[in-house]
Amino acid sequence: MPSASPRPLWALASVVTLSMTALLVTAAYIDGVGPAPAAAAAPRFAVPPTSVSRTAHPGTRPGTPPAHAAAPSIPSQGTSAVPTSAAAPAVGGATPAASTSAAAAPAAAPPVSSPTPSATSSTPVPISVPPPGGTADDGSFIQSETWLDPRMADLRVGSFAVGAIVPVRIIVPENWGADPNGVTWPVLYLLHGAHDDYTAWTRETDIESFVADKSVVVVMPEDGPTGIPTRWWNGGKQTPDYETFDAVELMQLLKRDFNASSKRAIAGVSTGGYGAIMMSAHYPGTFVAAASYSGLLNTTYPGMPAVMRAIVAREDIQPDALWGDPLHNVQLWNDDNPYAHAVNLRWTSLFISCGDGKGTSGVKPGSSDVQLGQTLEQAIQPQNIAFADRLGVLGIPVRSDFYSGGVHNWSSWRGTFAASWPMLAAGLGLQS
Repeated sequence: MPSASPRPLWALASVVTLSMTALLVTAAYIDGVGPAPAAAAAPRFAVPPTSVSRTAHPGTRPGTPPAHAAAPSIPSQGTSAVPTSAAAPAVGGATPAASTSAAAAPAAAPPVSSPTPSATSSTPVPISVPPPGGTADDGSFIQSETWLDPRMADLRVGSFAVGAIVPVRIIVPENWGADPNGVTWPVLYLLHGAHDDYTAWTRETDIESFVADKSVVVVMPEDGPTGIPTRWWNGGKQTPDYETFDAVELMQLLKRDFNASSKRAIAGVSTGGYGAIMMSAHYPGTFVAAASYSGLLNTTYPGMPAVMRAIVAREDIQPDALWGDPLHNVQLWNDDNPYAHAVNLRWTSLFISCGDGKGTSGVKPGSSDVQLGQTLEQAIQPQNIAFADRLGVLGIPVRSDFYSGGVHNWSSWRGTFAASWPMLAAGLGLQS
């Protein structure tokens, strides 16, 4: 039998380069390059919702603080400060991204932060109203509802899939309300990235004003400090499960209590981009459109397991808690790899983008932030290209934007969101 032909030198060089890049990224995360999150442990949610008293939802947008019953009894979850900024930069702009902080977790299991709601708009005082009365099919429920202004609210959701109280920020249309005639609204999910939280999109972009004239409910869930919305292996415990929270529990609650329709689109940055594509593949047809901005779309690509594990380790969580060891638990890694499930995306309009890491926009030249941002983007673009090629082989249409420049931060993502909006809007039946 003839021996296999040797691998070309350029291929070996490519693998070596990716491996070295992954090592650099790992070292950068573990050494704490870039803004480090504040540490704050959050207890597990353990009280069954049947023991929680609920009051009926008033069904109207808040104007003045309404009279309401006391908040449902729930174990204290601990709090962390919500990052704020003087003004959110415009979508597509080039304003430098603000440093953020997110709750860290016990090493045994990725945590869920429970920030105290804080107004990020012109309304000076948040308005608390009674939580809705509905529950998800598994009993998950909305513990509290705090309106930051007439269109934006922070929810605290008791999730059985995550095992904790999970904060979620929503933006509703100007004429939204609990309409008895059954009027419903399409939904746009926006997912945050690693070392950030559910306030990221309203802090880093002008998303609230951007959708002010659009008939869409915008949902921004908390997916933990790593921003990886997946079912964590966690030594075989299979918890917390952020994917089930986002794609099942939260959807049911929004549909029953916030007039959400079954027409949904999803988009995310970095690990949130991973989540947008992975959820679309795990739940075929659930999302009419999905967009990923610098997402991790082939988690077993050379060098990518090291990057994923570095993201987890940065939050003082054991890397194996994600999907186990990449070699010994290869099936778990494949189960949660968008590349391996690309065939399920043929019912979803797709947009993926990633730079080549040669940009400096939005960061101070020579800073550790730009070095890490460039290194990350350089490591991520090849597996984005491989993912797009996989879709091509399967005959699945995708709009890809692999651009020169870019850094792994909001200075790039604002522009790519704007570029993807026409596709997202078309899927939701909105004018772009």
